[in-house]
Amino acid sequence: MDKKVVYQEIMDKIKAYQTVIIHRHLRPDPDALGSQIGLAELIKKTYPDKKVYVVGEEVASLAYLGGMDTIPDEAYANALVIVTDTANQPRISDKRYGKGDFLIKIDHHPNEDMYGDIGHVDTAASSCSEIIADLSFSMGEQLPMNDDAARVLYAGIVGDTGRFLYPAATADTLAIASKLMRYDFSASDISQLMNTNSQKIANLSGFVLQNITISDVGVGSIILSREILEKFDADDSDTAPVVPLPGTIEGVLCWGIFVEQPSGKYRCRLRSKGPIINEVAKQHGGGGHPLASGADAKDEAEINEIVLAFEELAIEWQNSH
Repeated sequence: MDKKVVYQEIMDKIKAYQTVIIHRHLRPDPDALGSQIGLAELIKKTYPDKKVYVVGEEVASLAYLGGMDTIPDEAYANALVIVTDTANQPRISDKRYGKGDFLIKIDHHPNEDMYGDIGHVDTAASSCSEIIADLSFSMGEQLPMNDDAARVLYAGIVGDTGRFLYPAATADTLAIASKLMRYDFSASDISQLMNTNSQKIANLSGFVLQNITISDVGVGSIILSREILEKFDADDSDTAPVVPLPGTIEGVLCWGIFVEQPSGKYRCRLRSKGPIINEVAKQHGGGGHPLASGADAKDEAEINEIVLAFEELAIEWQNSH
């Protein structure tokens, strides 16, 4: 279906409902919050008579993007619910998303869970924030851009493109980012905030760089056990900034950072600079983008299976390139 047709369908629903509640995924990153809060700011400024809420858990390190609302279950009665940047239903933060009257999914991940009464998924977009910005620019006066929305949407794009480093950053991405930068916010301040870490995360980053194992074919791996996290006074949410680090090491082609959870299982944060890794992630209860995925491992034996699969992918990729 033509993109503008879907955009108009989404706009018609936004106009039709007095209450709009916006969700995103668990353990949010800048794009999850940027797309969620950005869309809320667009709707609030354009339709000030509507009740617009953003829900989900708070993340202290991303508080500069905005906070969440606390709402009762009754707020969902006759409400429009929109979920941004979330590929599948188990990852949606705040499980009340199904209590509304109508559900819309807006996302840029592979569309393997086609939930929602309307679903708009654009896998060519760098980020969900890019999609929300494009929605605004395409719809014009129906949903005009504003300073507050532009700020968080720009942050979302910067976050999901690794400051425009990753292949997902296209000419369209840069064009939309350029339009956003015309609004009244400091792009450099956003970059500085996203580039500043606490002392404990700096120390954890040093540990990752010093202790990561790198195979002969360029597969990096490191397990962050509960003991290691406690040593740095860190938890799972503190590991996000260290995920890109192995990619800065010469010779590393793809990698996994395996974070032990309180349950004893492991969250697998998987990245690549070439080999397509999301199929491996799917085999281990996860999924995601071709070069950036997540999965779960029940023990170190399953971690080894993932690393071995990465070894095979790395060899195949190198032989074909």
